[in-house]
Amino acid sequence: MDNHIFIIAEAGVNHNGNPDMAFQLVDAAFDAGADAVKFQTFKTENTVTKKALKADYQKLSTSADESQFSMLKSLELSNDVYYELLNYCNKKGIKFLSTAFDFESLDFLVKNLCIDTLKIPSGEITNGPLLLAHAVTARNLIVSTGMATIEEIEKALSVIAFGLTGAKVKPSKIAFQSAYHSENGQQLLKEKVTLLHCTTEYPAPPEEINLRAIETMRDKFGLSVGYSDHSEGITVPIAAATLGVSLIEKHFTLDKTLSGPDHKASLEPDELKAMVSSVRTVEKIMGDGLKVPRPSELNNRDVARKSLVAAIDIQAGEKFSEKNLTVKRPGTGRCPMEYWELLGEECSEDFMTDEIIT
Repeated sequence: MDNHIFIIAEAGVNHNGNPDMAFQLVDAAFDAGADAVKFQTFKTENTVTKKALKADYQKLSTSADESQFSMLKSLELSNDVYYELLNYCNKKGIKFLSTAFDFESLDFLVKNLCIDTLKIPSGEITNGPLLLAHAVTARNLIVSTGMATIEEIEKALSVIAFGLTGAKVKPSKIAFQSAYHSENGQQLLKEKVTLLHCTTEYPAPPEEINLRAIETMRDKFGLSVGYSDHSEGITVPIAAATLGVSLIEKHFTLDKTLSGPDHKASLEPDELKAMVSSVRTVEKIMGDGLKVPRPSELNNRDVARKSLVAAIDIQAGEKFSEKNLTVKRPGTGRCPMEYWELLGEECSEDFMTDEIIT
């Protein structure tokens, strides 16, 4: 049974638009033992209007007077830097991933960087055109579901199923539903899509994490489900690992005190390493689900268990009775579960007091 959980170290925009910091984040993710490091690729002009407001958590960690447009513009990396990051990840031996927030960025990731897995962020789960553009690439898709209802997730999966099946009809609600409910559509969703449970707040309050939604989503959609964590610390992702998630994503930074929208809700390198180590331990402890003695237990079984023992001297031909039988360690003789069957039987040999019945 493969219990391996794919761990994505989410660098996001925690490079603050500085290429040197981006490479340092790759190093930190690799040193922590993550399977992949993920960035966010976007063209601000294609992503947000110039008058769009920032989220409350962004105002707390960046200038409150700054627009979302200005903030994001300062966090962009050039395409050349992404080429270099991809090559650097390949040399280090860690998978490079990035989230596309617009069509131009998606095109770049697919056609230029040729990455095989795409992450659809929570904010885009109702962006039908971008969902479809992701689906028709035929890449593996990780779909984050923060802020979404079950109904919204199903609608998103319907659009994705339409794209994956290569339907030749005009996109429409009916066509999406038809693709989603088709045998081919369901099979392709199972092959290509991993859903991520997520609470979109930075940091996410513990009482709003709702890890039980992982099982709800798995039961409802029959797809692989992972967890994208925005809580403080490493407790929640470790707990998620015990629920059978296939993937864990966690934001990390070089320094939580840096200015920027996501640093405060991110792990520092030592914390990321501790999280990865703990998740790997959970993988081991989950086991195969079979209730059988484990190798290390076998050495202890005879010591811990008990056997039927002569309570007093017993002569050959004498019948076993409640008076002359007792139960003591070690467990190398007849099992005490045979006690009632042995009562009344004739003893075939002599047993001294405290001698194990064989």
